Amino acid sequence: MENTQRTIYVDNAATTAMCDEAIAAMTPYLKNVYGNPSSLHTAGQVAKEALEEARAKIAAHINADAGEVYFTSGGSEADNQAIRSAAANGLKRGKKHIITTAFEHHAVLHTLKKLAREGFEVTYLDVHENGIVTPEQVKDAIREDTALVTIMFANNEIGTIQPIAEIGKICREKKVVFHTDAVQAVGHVPIDVKAMNIDMLSLSAHKFHGAKGVGALYVRRGVPLNTFIEGGAQEKGRRAGTENIAGIASMAAALDYVCGNMDKTSAHLSKLRDKIINGLSVIPHSKLNGDPNKRLPSILNMCFEGIEGESLLLLLDDKGICASSGSACTSGSLDPSHVLLALGLPHEVAHGSLRISLSEDNTEKDADYIVKSVKEVVEYLRNMSPVWQDLENGKKPHLL
Repeated sequence: MENTQRTIYVDNAATTAMCDEAIAAMTPYLKNVYGNPSSLHTAGQVAKEALEEARAKIAAHINADAGEVYFTSGGSEADNQAIRSAAANGLKRGKKHIITTAFEHHAVLHTLKKLAREGFEVTYLDVHENGIVTPEQVKDAIREDTALVTIMFANNEIGTIQPIAEIGKICREKKVVFHTDAVQAVGHVPIDVKAMNIDMLSLSAHKFHGAKGVGALYVRRGVPLNTFIEGGAQEKGRRAGTENIAGIASMAAALDYVCGNMDKTSAHLSKLRDKIINGLSVIPHSKLNGDPNKRLPSILNMCFEGIEGESLLLLLDDKGICASSGSACTSGSLDPSHVLLALGLPHEVAHGSLRISLSEDNTEKDADYIVKSVKEVVEYLRNMSPVWQDLENGKKPHLL
């Protein structure tokens, strides 16, 4: 397998490269402006000004008020704090029911599993073959004792976008707190927390060219937020710990950058995404996972029957292509993706998945090379697979 001269990185749903704007924005706070924003002296107050400026910028991009944005270490912490807060406040009113979907990120699913052990009842909505939950499902699932609805904005493995505004409207009418994990959506699609009736929203800087280890939680004014990390009085007493000023500055600058170029980037990525989908769809017994239209411009996920995803990824890496089979958070697991199983795919098929997540740095030449390489690797793996031979010889039925 020959190597390319240039590495083609298409695992941007796992993490993105920092943009120049983000690096430039954070650099002063790594060297010169290093004061603690909680300090009263000049150095501390200069850092405090930077903190609040970044807060205002981030809030503006989702149409929130600056006082509704709390900084965290990333999306997982934001998810945990939002869900834990809503559950605790619901419990005070005798509400112990939570609604979610079967294909949420594990930061949500594992938190809910722990709450279930503590006596909460969790309803997992079916996302259907197209990877989308309907507003009617949410409406039908809401009960008198429902404390929270938490549904991701866009799925991190297959890229499908949920009808967030419609779900938010239902939750607001039913007076149920609505949280959305928007880690994959912020900076990639327009978001208006007020128009969409979102009560809480999680985001993470490194998904849109900011630094790793920093994120934010939007909480609508009037929605109770419990302290998740005890200690000092930072973030209005709701998240102790000295703020990561450099990372927060990078997050604000990165969000400025991606939101300022969103239309141009979306058109470019949609073209590349569709080119790759069309090129790979001609492979026999292959399948695009999730709705072909209601998806992020940057993410596509396909399954190829008769192969194993890990082998596919390693051989693509040998060709200079950095892709994935699903969430980076579960890359060490031998189990098939819970997202693909939620779509109704058999285990054997879900094992042979490939996620390609693009960025504006990718080119049409990259797309052509990806299509060519995946075709070669799939053919190579199938030719050496006893399972594929059984499928082709009719000893086993094809599932795709």
